[in-house]
Amino acid sequence: MRKSIKNILRYNMKTLIGFELIYKLISVFVFTPIFLTIFNLITKLCGYTYLTFENVISFLSKPITIIFLLVLIILVTFYTLIDLSTIIIILDSSYQEKNIKIKDAFILACKKSMHVFHIKNVLLPFLVIFLIPFLNIGLSTGFISTISIPEFILDFINSNTSLLILYSMLIIILTIILFRWLYVIHYFVLEGCSFKEARKRSANLSKKNKIRDFISIIITQTVIFITYILFILIGIIFICLIYKWLGKVNILSNLSITLIWILIAISFIIMTLLSTPINYAIVTLRYYHNKNKINEDIVHIKINTKYIKKQKKRFKIFKYSVIIFVIFSGTLLTYSVMNDKYDLKIEYVKTMEVTAHRGASKEYPENTMSAFIGAKELGADFIELDIQQTKDKKLIVMHDTNLKRTTGVDKDIWKTSYDEIKSLDAGSFLSDKFKGETVPLFEDVVKWAKENNMKLNIELKPTGNETNFEESVSDVIKKYNFYDECVVTSQVYEVLENIKRCDKNIKTVYVMSLAYGDINKLTAADNFSIEASSVTRTLVNRVHKEGKELYAWTVNTKDSISNMVELNVDNIITDNITLAKEVIYSSKTSNLIEEYIKFVKGLLN
Repeated sequence: MRKSIKNILRYNMKTLIGFELIYKLISVFVFTPIFLTIFNLITKLCGYTYLTFENVISFLSKPITIIFLLVLIILVTFYTLIDLSTIIIILDSSYQEKNIKIKDAFILACKKSMHVFHIKNVLLPFLVIFLIPFLNIGLSTGFISTISIPEFILDFINSNTSLLILYSMLIIILTIILFRWLYVIHYFVLEGCSFKEARKRSANLSKKNKIRDFISIIITQTVIFITYILFILIGIIFICLIYKWLGKVNILSNLSITLIWILIAISFIIMTLLSTPINYAIVTLRYYHNKNKINEDIVHIKINTKYIKKQKKRFKIFKYSVIIFVIFSGTLLTYSVMNDKYDLKIEYVKTMEVTAHRGASKEYPENTMSAFIGAKELGADFIELDIQQTKDKKLIVMHDTNLKRTTGVDKDIWKTSYDEIKSLDAGSFLSDKFKGETVPLFEDVVKWAKENNMKLNIELKPTGNETNFEESVSDVIKKYNFYDECVVTSQVYEVLENIKRCDKNIKTVYVMSLAYGDINKLTAADNFSIEASSVTRTLVNRVHKEGKELYAWTVNTKDSISNMVELNVDNIITDNITLAKEVIYSSKTSNLIEEYIKFVKGLLN
């Protein structure tokens, strides 16, 4: 099998790498902007200038939206199928020990992919742009490989045992479906089968081979990852040896660090270009192997030279049209920049702030004074807390609308007086050592924060049972002259409008799970707090251009924190204050490579 993999990749290696490089560049600079433009047009045609969690349901429920989005899904599927089909065609040619040119493979792939527009293949997008990316087994390609479940949803699932079990069962079911349909695209491309027929034949082909197919793909991905890591480590060790021999020459030590970055960049590019073809090479070999095993005829791609010649002429016209379009667009952009149509000012460098989610809730019971004191000790810049209103109109600090999870008492807050609540134990749910911790009043927390120079992110969570809710909050802020030390936030935009009516000097932040389009038109929001998976560089730049700040929530892993640093968000809301501070400090000092060098030098000494 190893020899077969080597042969099937080597025979048309230049064609594979060349195509993947060209197609990925075109994806980044042509197709992705086109698809985003189409989606923007859809939102505008449907009367939406921005999308948030509050209006996305109404947007998706419009018949015209559904029609346009279905068309867009089919176009994305077509684009993705061209990539996958071209890879399969090149691999099939290699299996036959025939050379094939990029143009020829691409033209054939376009022809094969056109069948996605047939009504009989209407469910093909489910496999191509949902199932494969969702399971993330190395068979997706292009920008659909970035599809992922938002971190806050995963956190919610992980915190609920029942949901975690259901989610795990869903993963298992989808994995079984995927490996039944593993060869659908091969049948679709190589034999021209409809999606329905391809599913049946793929299920029959993989009937007794699912486990071997699964193991083959997992082993392949593991080998790719290990090879990538080893390649980098070997390079680092080699450069560190040079560093050790020539360490006295400062310019050479700086050069070694530069070489490491270049090495990592080249390794990443090579891995990106080859990872999908290698995985499909394995699937293709399994496809041929399983067909031979059940004595099923192997159908190879036949190159119709007359068709290819005819399409090449059209391809030339298309190529020159793209070149003209790029030149025209570039000229128009240059003209716009020169005439101040676009603001290309470089943003000022600002240290990212860290907000402790419900206080230091990882070490202390959430939304309690001990959690707030702990957050200050850990160096948080802000403390995020949640406000509810009791039956007797008192403002207390509590996330849930019901008391059961944190106090063990199954009562709704708006039906309970503060006298009942203040005697409850809000600490034992986390640990017995916090027994006796109480639910604090909002005013007491503001008073403590004022005395301790601590900033607050005050989230209002209305249930619809409040009276003068926003006015009561603004009165407390005004009483302690707490304007410069706080922001008032909410996931309900109307709450921010009410706060501004009460006191326009209070800074407001709109909390959103989804943010798309021109959210700056939400004028009652001074800043925005976006779920981390919805944060993009374009969104950050657009918000900053208006002089506003962008917060990201809830960011708990090293990778997600690093990503927010790279995107230049202003504030991250996290449960892990220490990790966030370390990652931010590390990014400012850029000491990652230096740590690598220290580690390897320690091994060498």
